[in-house]
Amino acid sequence: MEKKPPHPRNIAFWLGTGLGSGLTPKAPGTAGSLAALPFIYGAGLIAGPTGIAAFLLIWIAASLFTAPGFERAYSDDPALFVADEWAGQAVPFIGISFTGSLATDIPILLAGFILFRIFDITKPLGIKKAEKLPSPLGILADDLLAGLYALLLLKLLIMFL
Repeated sequence: MEKKPPHPRNIAFWLGTGLGSGLTPKAPGTAGSLAALPFIYGAGLIAGPTGIAAFLLIWIAASLFTAPGFERAYSDDPALFVADEWAGQAVPFIGISFTGSLATDIPILLAGFILFRIFDITKPLGIKKAEKLPSPLGILADDLLAGLYALLLLKLLIMFL
């Protein structure tokens, strides 16, 4: 049976590629994480920590719903699939109350982004093991765990700086 990728006119395609951010030819995971930041920030400004939690839950559902189709069509955890990055990138900002001042909020966003990418790329402290869970959970679990470690470090940075 021929592998058929999710069609670009299909909502699953746009969710799985993080609204197209995973289609970048180089470093799609990083591009996807970066593309999620304005949406995370907007959710945080509009609805505070509840908005970020809602964003996280939406992208967890999007990742779990769309991952099987991408894996069937492309490979295990294909590079263009970044819905998991969108979910994982939200985790460092759980409980963060953005001020609306870019001078204050941009450093927090950048720190959360950098910390998340470091943990997601290097996969220390059980993150690599989480990635090996059965699909579609494994695709998502490593990003959520990377986000959790980034959250812990971000909170420490905010507390001490």
